Amino acid sequence: MENTSRALVLALVLCVAVLITPLAAHDQPPSKTPPSSPIDIEKCWSSLFNVNGCILEVFQSVFSGKFGIVGISCCKAFSTIDTNCWPHMFPFNPFFPPLLKDSCVQIVPNSPAHK
Repeated sequence: MENTSRALVLALVLCVAVLITPLAAHDQPPSKTPPSSPIDIEKCWSSLFNVNGCILEVFQSVFSGKFGIVGISCCKAFSTIDTNCWPHMFPFNPFFPPLLKDSCVQIVPNSPAHK
């Protein structure tokens, strides 16, 4: 029952983050992404949604600060995300994506350190 409650809370947080991201983008300075290539937030998240349990692992890591709970498959998926997506995926925690990416390099040695 507790795991179900946690999953529901994390799903709710994800939904709020996705909904708030477009609003937060108006308050932030312009990104380095050229205007001709808008960020597709659904595409940014899609690789994580395709790995069973990955979203839960990432959000548990965000809230706990523990990167070791992110598994190999999730790290591989996270490693494929373009760094231009990160500010849109994690607008309130800009330090999290590079930290997780660096942690994933240790878990999945052949993944690139940064794109």
